[in-house]
Amino acid sequence: MSTSRRTADPAPPQGRSPGRPAAAHSRALTRQLHPGAWWLWSLGLAAAASRTTNPVLLLLILAVAGYVVAARRGDAPWARSYAAFLRLGLLVLAARMVFAVLLGSPVGGTHVLFTLPQVPLPAWAQGVRLGGAVTLEGVLFALYEGLRLAVLLACVGAANALASPSRLLRSLPGALYEAGVAAVVALTFAPNLVADVRRLRAARRLRGRSDRGVRAVLSVGLPVLEGALERSVALAAAMDTRGFGRTAVVPRRVVRTAGALTLAGLLAVCSATYGLLTAGSHPWALPVLLAGAGAAGAGLVLGGRRSVRTRYRPDPWALPEWLTAASGALVAAVLIWYAGRWPEALSPGVVPPTAPALPLLPALAVLVGLLPAFVTPEPPRSTR
Repeated sequence: MSTSRRTADPAPPQGRSPGRPAAAHSRALTRQLHPGAWWLWSLGLAAAASRTTNPVLLLLILAVAGYVVAARRGDAPWARSYAAFLRLGLLVLAARMVFAVLLGSPVGGTHVLFTLPQVPLPAWAQGVRLGGAVTLEGVLFALYEGLRLAVLLACVGAANALASPSRLLRSLPGALYEAGVAAVVALTFAPNLVADVRRLRAARRLRGRSDRGVRAVLSVGLPVLEGALERSVALAAAMDTRGFGRTAVVPRRVVRTAGALTLAGLLAVCSATYGLLTAGSHPWALPVLLAGAGAAGAGLVLGGRRSVRTRYRPDPWALPEWLTAASGALVAAVLIWYAGRWPEALSPGVVPPTAPALPLLPALAVLVGLLPAFVTPEPPRSTR
């Protein structure tokens, strides 16, 4: 008499329930971070960079932004825009140096590097010169200022490479939806332009044509412009089919109150931000900033009653988003506070020229900006 032996089911993998498919487990480990968290993080780094001209700290901020972009960048077209922003920053730095050499610098100095032939100018152009002596102090001042602007552009490029523009538009409050469409279209112009240029250059190489030189640039310009127009038409058609501009009927007093609160709150936030970023102590800035943010938030909540749009699968705001936004805010807060206490450490002197030192506390605060590279989930990949 034969007996059948039942084979035992294999044990489920550790960390996963038997009924949960592998695809769901992988989706839990890989997801796109909320775009607002990436923008808050990058704006925090940009605010920190605006408070210092120390080249060591600026290069450290640039390295932190580049590492996070390399660690958490996806394979979407806009994710490749960071290199373009770096090139733009180098171009701005080079232009600042050239202007400082040719037109002079507002900083005087005694260490003359070389002397250019000076062009005489009429009396009405007093204060402006062409050529003349180029000093070490003037070159250092232009280098520090240009490097700061280049790092600011790199921080904006990091946000463009990490945050999805469409998801950013979907996450905006209802009161800012109309203005947000224009802002998102403007922010996506540079990434889409970079993607179109790369695609067209690859097509020229496949056809055996050169992708360098003036002729190649001129031949690529028209298709890039055509692609931009096609995207604009497609965006307008998509907005029209989704009922863009449809508003609900609300009392007029609610609309006026929302507008007044939003305008007053934004003005207070701008004034307080100016007070926090300028040199000196301004004790009124922080209370005004908190009050303005509260008023603007209340105005946005009231203004959102006019919007009748819905969100399909809204992006979650979980612990990784909080940690990412908090790391950028911490970097900005520490450097703003340190600049008010010890401004000479964040702005090395150029008259006389002094070697920039690395302050320990701001450097540690900047390294906190690396946190998103370790606490955020990996972005999903469209190809394996």
